[in-house]
Amino acid sequence: MTARPTPMTQVTFEALDIDALAAATGRVAVVLEADGKLDTAGRRINKLTKGALARLVESQAFTDLKQGGLTTLAVPAGMAAEAVDVVCLSRRPSVADARKAGAALAKVRGRADMLVCAASMRHAAELGFGLAMRDYSFNAHKSDAKPAEGAVRVMCAKPDEVQTTAAPLMAVAEGAFFTRDLVNEPANVLTTTEFADRLMAMEEIGLTVEILDEDQLASLGMGSILCVGQGSDSPSKVVVMQWNGGTKGDAPLALVGKGVVFDTGGISLKPAAGMEDMTMDMGGAGVVAGVMRALALRKAKANVVGLVGLVENMPSGNAVRPGDVVTSMKGDTIEVINTDAEGRLVLCDVMWYAQERFKPTGMIDLATLTGAIIIGLGHENAGVFSNDDTLCNAFLKAAQSENEGAWRMPLGQAYDDQLKSRIADMKNVGGRPAGSITAAQFLKRFVKDETPWIHLDIAGVASVTSETALAPKGATGWGVAALNRLVSDMCEGK
Repeated sequence: MTARPTPMTQVTFEALDIDALAAATGRVAVVLEADGKLDTAGRRINKLTKGALARLVESQAFTDLKQGGLTTLAVPAGMAAEAVDVVCLSRRPSVADARKAGAALAKVRGRADMLVCAASMRHAAELGFGLAMRDYSFNAHKSDAKPAEGAVRVMCAKPDEVQTTAAPLMAVAEGAFFTRDLVNEPANVLTTTEFADRLMAMEEIGLTVEILDEDQLASLGMGSILCVGQGSDSPSKVVVMQWNGGTKGDAPLALVGKGVVFDTGGISLKPAAGMEDMTMDMGGAGVVAGVMRALALRKAKANVVGLVGLVENMPSGNAVRPGDVVTSMKGDTIEVINTDAEGRLVLCDVMWYAQERFKPTGMIDLATLTGAIIIGLGHENAGVFSNDDTLCNAFLKAAQSENEGAWRMPLGQAYDDQLKSRIADMKNVGGRPAGSITAAQFLKRFVKDETPWIHLDIAGVASVTSETALAPKGATGWGVAALNRLVSDMCEGK
């Protein structure tokens, strides 16, 4: 069963035409400053509604609005529209407020057409981006789901320029939708093979994609990733996605994602309560896939390679046991103390392979790696670990610009010492204290000295139980925008 991707709302930009307002169907939205002063579109709507808009903006409902908030005039007389939505936003809003306004419009749009009068406000493209990002609902497996309907038109100054500005933003939104679909999928649909097939399909947008099967992984000596998947009927795979939009021959930036399509914990079985959420344990691979899609769609002038390790962690007669010792591609031996600490076993081989083959300028891995990071940072920030201040600070700046929470955590020898094993080169866990840090220390052992590296623990932000600024509850697509901006800032010089 292969589900169709969630379609993204098409947002177009055009010049203001106040003569079109009376006959516009669906919903009409007008953006007004906090003082309620009516602009050209507002005055026409007020005339059509015989003063109803002016009365609304003089009401407490409008006065109480914060930047980006909205209130609604339902069933306005004198107009064909079913509602007029009034957005409170300054003419020169911040990017975050413009996106917030777009998200507010998406939440009331439903399946109706929408005509937004944004006058000469700055960041009209960001308003459109916020609307597109928030207008998401995962209905792939609902039998009564209705096809997406309705289009959004934004009337604004210099629409051609705004459309050009919006194009790469919409590529990011499409990448985030791709990530959300992957993370929201149930594990009986998104098997390792189905996941790999969806990534292979991205060759149609210009990516070069390879799938390494178990025999190839074995010949490469990837005993660590293979031990995780050996208890499952779904074959383990590594998928390599290359986007070569930069200078030919230049080394790429490498993105590496953990893709455990379902995590029972293996022989170290998880408790039954909440195990259904372990469908999202492939979130790191999902973000890598979404970033690669966004880069290809906007034809980024950069060389970037995305690698994901796809496995399923199941208990069986062939599953890896606590106490087993496996040998990684690097050659280091690992004593598996806890089979539920499997993500690091997946990543370490893929990270080593990425460095051996591509000699990247930097490497960033993403994983829903530890529950400990949620205890420390909740669902507001991903944990950031790094061996390189320059790369780390560039990422933190990119994440802040995209309003995606990220907080740097420490590394240190004392944490690394917790990984010492009596019978192997290391253990795969370091005990309960500082669990997210010792997990990062484990990964650091597979980072070459010359490789700038960031580890992102996204366990708290990949999928959440309440809506975020630009996403409904469920998969967020966290990281697609931040990593896309990092590539733009660092590799394209924008």
